[in-house]
Amino acid sequence: MISGPLDKGDAWLHHIDPRLRVIGATAFALVVAVAYDFRTLITALGVSIFLVLSSGLDLRQVARRLLAPMLFLALLWVVLPWSYEGTIIATIGPLAITRPGVTLCSQISLKTIALMTTFMALVATMSVDTLGHSLNRLQLPDKMVHLLMITYRYLFVIEQEYQRLVRAMKIRNFQPRTNLHSYRTYAYLVGMLFVRASERARRVHSAMICRGFKGRFYSLRAFPSTPHNRVFGGACLATVMLLIALEWLL
Repeated sequence: MISGPLDKGDAWLHHIDPRLRVIGATAFALVVAVAYDFRTLITALGVSIFLVLSSGLDLRQVARRLLAPMLFLALLWVVLPWSYEGTIIATIGPLAITRPGVTLCSQISLKTIALMTTFMALVATMSVDTLGHSLNRLQLPDKMVHLLMITYRYLFVIEQEYQRLVRAMKIRNFQPRTNLHSYRTYAYLVGMLFVRASERARRVHSAMICRGFKGRFYSLRAFPSTPHNRVFGGACLATVMLLIALEWLL
Protein backbone atom coordinates (compact mmCIF):
# COMPACT_ATOMS: atom_id res chain seq x y z
CA MET A 1 0.00 0.00 0.00
CA ILE A 2 1.20 3.49 -0.82
CA SER A 3 0.50 5.56 2.26
CA GLY A 4 0.60 9.26 2.91
CA PRO A 5 0.94 11.30 6.10
CA LEU A 6 -2.79 12.10 6.34
CA ASP A 7 -4.38 8.74 5.51
CA LYS A 8 -3.87 7.30 8.99
CA GLY A 9 -6.96 7.53 11.12
CA ASP A 10 -10.22 5.92 12.11
CA ALA A 11 -12.67 8.81 11.95
CA TRP A 12 -16.05 8.42 10.27
CA LEU A 13 -14.75 10.02 7.10
CA HIS A 14 -12.17 7.26 6.62
CA HIS A 15 -14.99 4.71 6.29
CA ILE A 16 -16.88 6.58 3.57
CA ASP A 17 -16.72 5.17 0.05
CA PRO A 18 -13.66 6.83 -1.59
CA ARG A 19 -15.60 7.27 -4.83
CA LEU A 20 -18.17 9.42 -3.05
CA ARG A 21 -15.41 11.47 -1.46
CA VAL A 22 -13.75 12.10 -4.83
CA ILE A 23 -17.07 13.04 -6.46
CA GLY A 24 -18.02 15.27 -3.53
CA ALA A 25 -14.66 17.06 -3.51
CA THR A 26 -14.78 17.59 -7.29
CA ALA A 27 -18.34 18.97 -7.27
CA PHE A 28 -17.52 21.22 -4.32
CA ALA A 29 -14.40 22.52 -6.08
CA LEU A 30 -16.24 23.26 -9.33
CA VAL A 31 -18.88 25.35 -7.58
CA VAL A 32 -16.47 27.20 -5.28
CA ALA A 33 -14.00 27.93 -8.10
CA VAL A 34 -16.58 29.91 -10.09
CA ALA A 35 -18.31 31.52 -7.09
CA TYR A 36 -17.89 35.19 -6.15
CA ASP A 37 -20.67 35.86 -3.65
CA PHE A 38 -19.26 36.16 -0.13
CA ARG A 39 -22.20 34.24 1.29
CA THR A 40 -21.23 31.28 -0.87
CA LEU A 41 -17.53 31.51 -0.08
CA ILE A 42 -18.02 31.87 3.69
CA THR A 43 -20.45 28.92 3.68
CA ALA A 44 -17.91 26.85 1.71
CA LEU A 45 -15.19 27.79 4.20
CA GLY A 46 -17.42 26.72 7.08
CA VAL A 47 -18.10 23.36 5.40
CA SER A 48 -14.39 22.79 4.79
CA ILE A 49 -13.49 23.59 8.40
CA PHE A 50 -16.20 21.20 9.61
CA LEU A 51 -14.78 18.43 7.40
CA VAL A 52 -11.25 18.98 8.70
CA LEU A 53 -12.34 19.00 12.34
CA SER A 54 -14.53 15.91 11.94
CA SER A 55 -11.99 13.93 9.92
CA GLY A 56 -9.59 13.56 12.84
CA LEU A 57 -6.69 15.23 11.04
CA ASP A 58 -3.77 16.59 13.01
CA LEU A 59 -4.33 20.34 12.91
CA ARG A 60 -0.58 20.96 13.01
CA GLN A 61 -0.13 19.00 9.78
CA VAL A 62 -3.05 20.86 8.22
CA ALA A 63 -1.51 24.19 9.20
CA ARG A 64 1.87 23.09 7.86
CA ARG A 65 0.34 22.25 4.48
CA LEU A 66 -1.47 25.56 4.40
CA LEU A 67 1.75 27.49 4.98
CA ALA A 68 2.78 27.64 1.29
CA PRO A 69 -0.60 28.92 -0.01
CA MET A 70 -0.74 31.34 2.92
CA LEU A 71 2.58 32.85 1.83
CA PHE A 72 1.19 33.23 -1.70
CA LEU A 73 -1.96 34.87 -0.33
CA ALA A 74 0.15 37.21 1.78
CA LEU A 75 1.96 38.31 -1.38
CA LEU A 76 -1.39 39.00 -3.05
CA TRP A 77 -2.52 41.09 -0.07
CA VAL A 78 0.69 43.11 -0.34
CA VAL A 79 0.28 43.83 -4.07
CA LEU A 80 -3.37 43.74 -5.19
CA PRO A 81 -5.17 46.15 -2.81
CA TRP A 82 -3.22 49.17 -4.00
CA SER A 83 -2.46 48.11 -7.60
CA TYR A 84 -6.07 47.36 -8.58
CA GLU A 85 -8.10 50.25 -9.98
CA GLY A 86 -11.38 51.26 -8.34
CA THR A 87 -12.93 53.14 -5.46
CA ILE A 88 -10.34 54.21 -2.89
CA ILE A 89 -11.22 53.21 0.68
CA ALA A 90 -7.97 54.12 2.45
CA THR A 91 -4.55 55.59 1.84
CA ILE A 92 -1.22 54.62 3.38
CA GLY A 93 1.32 57.28 2.46
CA PRO A 94 1.52 57.34 -1.35
CA LEU A 95 -0.46 54.08 -1.69
CA ALA A 96 -4.22 54.05 -2.24
CA ILE A 97 -6.09 50.90 -1.22
CA THR A 98 -9.07 50.21 -3.49
CA ARG A 99 -12.28 48.39 -2.73
CA PRO A 100 -12.10 46.04 -5.80
CA GLY A 101 -8.54 45.06 -4.83
CA VAL A 102 -9.53 44.15 -1.27
CA THR A 103 -12.63 42.31 -2.54
CA LEU A 104 -10.62 40.29 -5.04
CA CYS A 105 -8.00 39.36 -2.41
CA SER A 106 -10.73 38.28 0.00
CA GLN A 107 -12.40 36.11 -2.63
CA ILE A 108 -9.13 34.44 -3.63
CA SER A 109 -8.21 33.83 0.02
CA LEU A 110 -11.57 32.26 0.90
CA LYS A 111 -11.53 30.06 -2.19
CA THR A 112 -7.95 28.89 -1.63
CA ILE A 113 -8.40 27.96 2.03
CA ALA A 114 -11.80 26.30 1.43
CA LEU A 115 -10.53 24.18 -1.46
CA MET A 116 -7.25 23.21 0.19
CA THR A 117 -8.85 22.13 3.45
CA THR A 118 -11.68 20.27 1.70
CA PHE A 119 -9.30 18.25 -0.44
CA MET A 120 -7.15 17.49 2.59
CA ALA A 121 -10.20 16.18 4.44
CA LEU A 122 -11.81 14.23 1.59
CA VAL A 123 -8.96 13.14 -0.68
CA ALA A 124 -5.72 13.28 1.31
CA THR A 125 -7.23 11.01 3.98
CA MET A 126 -7.11 8.05 1.57
CA SER A 127 -3.98 6.22 0.44
CA VAL A 128 -2.79 6.74 -3.12
CA ASP A 129 -3.61 3.19 -4.17
CA THR A 130 -7.16 3.62 -2.85
CA LEU A 131 -7.44 6.89 -4.75
CA GLY A 132 -6.18 5.18 -7.89
CA HIS A 133 -8.69 2.33 -7.66
CA SER A 134 -11.47 4.82 -6.92
CA LEU A 135 -10.61 6.82 -10.05
CA ASN A 136 -10.48 3.59 -12.05
CA ARG A 137 -13.95 2.59 -10.85
CA LEU A 138 -15.17 6.06 -11.79
CA GLN A 139 -14.19 5.13 -15.36
CA LEU A 140 -11.11 7.30 -15.67
CA PRO A 141 -8.66 5.97 -18.30
CA ASP A 142 -6.50 3.10 -17.06
CA LYS A 143 -3.30 4.71 -18.31
CA MET A 144 -3.98 7.89 -16.32
CA VAL A 145 -4.59 5.88 -13.15
CA HIS A 146 -1.46 3.77 -13.70
CA LEU A 147 0.59 6.90 -14.30
CA LEU A 148 -0.65 8.41 -11.03
CA MET A 149 0.13 5.32 -8.95
CA ILE A 150 3.50 4.50 -10.46
CA THR A 151 4.66 8.12 -10.45
CA TYR A 152 3.86 8.50 -6.75
CA ARG A 153 5.51 5.17 -5.94
CA TYR A 154 8.77 5.84 -7.78
CA LEU A 155 9.04 9.57 -7.18
CA PHE A 156 10.72 8.79 -3.86
CA VAL A 157 13.00 6.23 -5.52
CA ILE A 158 14.18 8.86 -8.01
CA GLU A 159 14.70 11.27 -5.10
CA GLN A 160 16.97 8.67 -3.46
CA GLU A 161 18.93 8.34 -6.69
CA TYR A 162 19.34 12.12 -6.74
CA GLN A 163 20.61 12.19 -3.16
CA ARG A 164 23.06 9.39 -3.98
CA LEU A 165 24.47 11.35 -6.91
CA VAL A 166 24.74 14.53 -4.83
CA ARG A 167 26.64 12.65 -2.11
CA ALA A 168 29.01 11.29 -4.76
CA MET A 169 29.68 14.84 -5.95
CA LYS A 170 30.37 16.03 -2.40
CA ILE A 171 32.74 13.12 -1.76
CA ARG A 172 34.70 14.26 -4.81
CA ASN A 173 34.93 17.72 -3.19
CA PHE A 174 32.62 19.44 -5.65
CA GLN A 175 31.96 23.04 -4.68
CA PRO A 176 29.17 24.77 -6.64
CA ARG A 177 30.22 28.07 -8.15
CA THR A 178 29.08 30.34 -10.94
CA ASN A 179 31.48 28.94 -13.53
CA LEU A 180 31.34 26.63 -16.53
CA HIS A 181 32.57 23.61 -14.55
CA SER A 182 29.66 23.87 -12.07
CA TYR A 183 27.10 24.29 -14.87
CA ARG A 184 28.54 21.29 -16.71
CA THR A 185 28.49 19.21 -13.51
CA TYR A 186 24.84 19.99 -12.84
CA ALA A 187 24.01 19.15 -16.46
CA TYR A 188 25.73 15.78 -15.99
CA LEU A 189 23.75 15.31 -12.76
CA VAL A 190 20.42 15.89 -14.50
CA GLY A 191 21.41 13.73 -17.45
CA MET A 192 22.54 10.85 -15.24
CA LEU A 193 19.31 11.13 -13.24
CA PHE A 194 17.29 10.70 -16.44
CA VAL A 195 19.47 7.78 -17.50
CA ARG A 196 19.01 5.99 -14.19
CA ALA A 197 15.28 6.73 -14.16
CA SER A 198 14.96 5.28 -17.67
CA GLU A 199 16.92 2.19 -16.72
CA ARG A 200 14.86 1.65 -13.58
CA ALA A 201 11.65 2.09 -15.58
CA ARG A 202 12.81 -0.65 -17.97
CA ARG A 203 13.60 -3.00 -15.07
CA VAL A 204 10.26 -2.26 -13.35
CA HIS A 205 8.35 -2.90 -16.57
CA SER A 206 10.18 -6.21 -17.07
CA ALA A 207 9.42 -7.21 -13.48
CA MET A 208 5.73 -6.37 -13.94
CA ILE A 209 5.55 -8.44 -17.14
CA CYS A 210 7.22 -11.37 -15.36
CA ARG A 211 4.54 -11.17 -12.67
CA GLY A 212 1.76 -11.39 -15.22
CA PHE A 213 0.81 -7.72 -15.47
CA LYS A 214 -1.79 -7.28 -18.22
CA GLY A 215 -2.47 -3.56 -18.08
CA ARG A 216 -4.64 -3.46 -14.97
CA PHE A 217 -4.12 -3.21 -11.22
CA TYR A 218 -6.51 -5.25 -9.11
CA SER A 219 -7.74 -4.35 -5.66
CA LEU A 220 -9.14 -6.69 -3.03
CA ARG A 221 -10.86 -3.80 -1.28
CA ALA A 222 -14.64 -3.60 -1.74
CA PHE A 223 -16.67 -0.40 -1.66
CA PRO A 224 -20.02 -1.58 -0.29
CA SER A 225 -23.10 0.60 -0.13
CA THR A 226 -23.85 1.45 3.51
CA PRO A 227 -26.23 3.85 5.24
CA HIS A 228 -23.27 6.10 6.08
CA ASN A 229 -22.41 6.36 2.39
CA ARG A 230 -25.97 7.28 1.50
CA VAL A 231 -26.10 9.92 4.22
CA PHE A 232 -22.76 11.34 3.09
CA GLY A 233 -23.86 11.39 -0.56
CA GLY A 234 -27.08 13.18 0.36
CA ALA A 235 -25.18 15.70 2.49
CA CYS A 236 -22.75 16.40 -0.38
CA LEU A 237 -25.62 16.93 -2.80
CA ALA A 238 -27.43 19.22 -0.36
CA THR A 239 -24.25 21.24 0.27
CA VAL A 240 -23.54 21.72 -3.44
CA MET A 241 -27.16 22.72 -4.09
CA LEU A 242 -27.02 25.19 -1.19
CA LEU A 243 -23.87 26.79 -2.60
CA ILE A 244 -25.46 27.02 -6.06
CA ALA A 245 -28.57 28.61 -4.57
CA LEU A 246 -26.54 31.15 -2.59
CA GLU A 247 -24.49 32.09 -5.66
CA TRP A 248 -27.06 32.25 -8.42
CA LEU A 249 -30.60 31.99 -7.03
CA LEU A 250 -30.81 34.01 -3.80
